[in-house]
Amino acid sequence: MKVTIISGARPNFMKIAPLCRAMDAAREAGKNIAYRIVYTGPHDDPALEPSLFADLAMPQPDAFLGVSGHDHSQITADIMLAFEKELDACPADVVLVVDDMTATMSCAIVAKKRGLKVAHVIAGTRSFDMNMPREVNRTIVDAISDYLFTAGMVANRNLNQEGMIPDYIHYVGNILIDTIRYNRHRLIQPMWFDSLGLRKGNYLLLTLNRHDLLEKKNVLQSLLQTLLLKAEGLPIVAPLHPYAEKVVESLELKAPNLHLLPPQSYLHFGFLINQAKGIVTDSGNIAEEATFLDVPCITLNTYAEHPETWRIGTNELVGENTFALSSAMDKLMKGEWKHATLPDRWDGRAAERIVKTLIEG
Repeated sequence: MKVTIISGARPNFMKIAPLCRAMDAAREAGKNIAYRIVYTGPHDDPALEPSLFADLAMPQPDAFLGVSGHDHSQITADIMLAFEKELDACPADVVLVVDDMTATMSCAIVAKKRGLKVAHVIAGTRSFDMNMPREVNRTIVDAISDYLFTAGMVANRNLNQEGMIPDYIHYVGNILIDTIRYNRHRLIQPMWFDSLGLRKGNYLLLTLNRHDLLEKKNVLQSLLQTLLLKAEGLPIVAPLHPYAEKVVESLELKAPNLHLLPPQSYLHFGFLINQAKGIVTDSGNIAEEATFLDVPCITLNTYAEHPETWRIGTNELVGENTFALSSAMDKLMKGEWKHATLPDRWDGRAAERIVKTLIEG
């Protein structure tokens, strides 16, 4: 069995790394499985720091499609054409896609039209907002997939309600947890940690990536002012991509305890999550990692792709509401935050279950 694994952005590799290890182990055990990793972006993508693949203990991509840009339709077309050529040169039996990016959808459509099997990892997540491009992507991919690998029972229910074929749905658990479990004891303290006067458990971690929030400067300013007020001088570490850093700098916040930093390597950033007093983020992945590590997490969004993070995890959804953020920060600073109950099948074996299902066909 030849499996082509698609990555459309840096975060996808966190979910691909355990699949590579599981497929390597299966092949060493005599199973007929081989894989090829295809990155739809360019070879020199600045988001892929040199240490990324070593940090994740995984091989580098076998092919780069070289597609970049911001126009959804143009990206879709370019990826589909480039992926057709990739499959002509390197045929596959199964195309495995993760998450809900434009690349996920584009490659899944190409594979299905060629009569190949499509496997979707992190299937069944829904915001129920079809104005979100990612909701369109994930809905299309789930509808045409032959293997729907879900992280939780809510995702199973979503797929069942949409009439998916039950035999296609496989509840394997959260593959992101495979990665954080594997790397928990490999995390590295950044060189600059002590020079900023930081202490373990005595700083807040802030991340901002969501473009629709960054475009609402008045809302963002209000949220950050609330965060700074409630932090009471506690250091706030904010590793930001250049576009997010530019927006935050334009707000001209006067806060010596707010440390804007460039993006960090995977093992450094994992250390920052693990040792934070609390996290304020708009990222679903970080909320999942925080739940596993039992670190308080406040999410600047109204929904979570994995509701387990707020139902039994450490996550709280405050949306873009400054009053909700203020209340959550009060609880966090007083040490009154809830502790996590580890969700079912967050045991680090999701990739094994996926590979076993693919091999058994």
